[in-house]
Amino acid sequence: MTVSKILVTGAAGALGRQVRARLAGKYAFMRLSDVAPMEPAGPGEETIVANLSDAEATARICEGIDGIVHLGGQSVEGSWDQVITANLIGLINLYEGARKAGVQRVIFASSNHAIGFHRRSQRIDHTAPARPDTRYGLSKAFGEDMASLYANKYGIRTLSLRIGSCFPKPTNARMLSTWLSYGDLVKLVEVGLTADFLNEIVYGVSANTRSWWDNSNAYRLGYKPEDNAEAFASEVEHIVTDDPIEEAFQGGGYCSPEFVGDPSRVP
Repeated sequence: MTVSKILVTGAAGALGRQVRARLAGKYAFMRLSDVAPMEPAGPGEETIVANLSDAEATARICEGIDGIVHLGGQSVEGSWDQVITANLIGLINLYEGARKAGVQRVIFASSNHAIGFHRRSQRIDHTAPARPDTRYGLSKAFGEDMASLYANKYGIRTLSLRIGSCFPKPTNARMLSTWLSYGDLVKLVEVGLTADFLNEIVYGVSANTRSWWDNSNAYRLGYKPEDNAEAFASEVEHIVTDDPIEEAFQGGGYCSPEFVGDPSRVP
């Protein structure tokens, strides 16, 4: 069944604004939702201010929708209360709303921080076990399992994007491995809205020469990234930190806060 009506959560955020702009006019209808104010609705658009922690409000924004691009929630590390409310309760409400409304697909913005305690010396793929580096990263690992439950039990197709570093361009040496351009982000979203799958995990990363991630699962589904962080190497490859924890693990600076003891205990 063709997806023609989509919901974008987190539409007021940096990635939400990019998705909105780059998908404008490609679908019959786009509903945009956030807790923050958004730009006025354009042709074929509707904007709704809603908090995902409110189950009734979340159910309403799912009504009449074919596919959801879920970018909303807590996007950085926070307290337990912040992360649980935005990224666990909010996600439960979203999937329940999707189930009741008959939504076909969800593109879930997971994160590299779900696997942040894998070492940089390791090249991993979509089958790598979760090793969250923060409360935030743990919430994304939860989200990937949530996707599995709702795919297998209710048939809601989900593509989980383990997003690396999605910015206009890399700003440090780590991002030469993790960078995702805005254009390639939207290519992944479109794969999630059109490809034939039930539940898959892919990496939200461009075709970076130095990538730590084998993204063949995304390519198998039709992802064709156009950008490579190596184009910026001369500008940023010298920008590193003197923090041995940050430089050892894929999660970078998210791994260091509150870290206790000897890092050699981590495989």
